[in-house]
Order: sequence, then C-alpha cells, then structure tokens
Amino acid sequence: MQRRRFLGWLGAAGALGTVPSLVLARPKLSLERGADVEPLTLTDAEWRERLSPERYRILRENGTEPAGSSPLDKETRAGEYRCAGCDLPLFSSRTKYDSGTGWPSFYDHIQGHLLTELDFVLLIPRTEYHCARCGGHQGHVFEDGPAPTGLRWCNNGLALRFVPDATS
Repeated sequence: MQRRRFLGWLGAAGALGTVPSLVLARPKLSLERGADVEPLTLTDAEWRERLSPERYRILRENGTEPAGSSPLDKETRAGEYRCAGCDLPLFSSRTKYDSGTGWPSFYDHIQGHLLTELDFVLLIPRTEYHCARCGGHQGHVFEDGPAPTGLRWCNNGLALRFVPDATS
C-alpha cells in the first residue's frame, strides 16, 4: 500500500512540475494605452442598449463565438477592423491572415489600441486582449503566428466591425 501511495505522490509531483512551463508558455506583452486613446466608460444598461445580445456577451462578458461563424474570417478587402463597442481601430487588413482556426486572425495590431491580461478560464493561462478604449473583450493572442511577429491575435468576429477602404 505504501508503494501505491508513493507512486501516486510521484505522479502528482510530476504533474505539478508542468505548471511552471504552462504559465511561461504564453506571450508576455507589455502593452500600454496610447496617449490618443481616451477611455470610454458606460453603465451596464448603456452597454446593453448599445450592443446586440450576442455582442454584449462577447465584449462585456468575455464570451467566445463558435469557430467559423463570423463572415469576417473570410473578409479579404482592404480596410480597418474596429472595436464593435466603441469604433476604435484595432487592426489593419494588411496584417490579417488565414490561420485556419475559424476566427479572424492578425499578426500585428495598431499600437496603443489593445491591452492584455492573464486569463485562466480554461485552467491553462492564456493572454487575453481587450480594446484600450472601452475594455471590450476581443480574443486571445498566441505565439504560433507568421513572421514578422510570430503572434496570432485570434479575434471574435462579433467583437469587430469591418470598415473597407474607400477604394475597395
């Protein structure tokens, strides 16, 4: 019986040993709000009036839409991707690529327009990002993107609004 207990403790210790590597295996970005970005603060009632129920769930309650459900994943025109909550430009179409995940993905963002925080929702730490103006949840950033950044900013389509260039 002591041998089983010892092997159980050994297995638990091994599992705990993987925790530091999981914590360290996420992008650590130190993003700051741009000087030109004025924070927008609304009441919960004002957000509910401004947003559809689906957008409210994603932007204000950190929800996620099903993969492949957003038409923005297949959008290829030139333009800007803006926060659906406050219209702050977050991404340029020049940095969008097809990641094969079913969500709009970008390898870079507009500096000063996104902020990050640690997310433990799935018990594995991930880097979550939000709009720097309204705090609306956008998605998560991963280190499996293309050059030049190596990052994949994986965004909920409902958290974005696409504005095509005038020439598109």
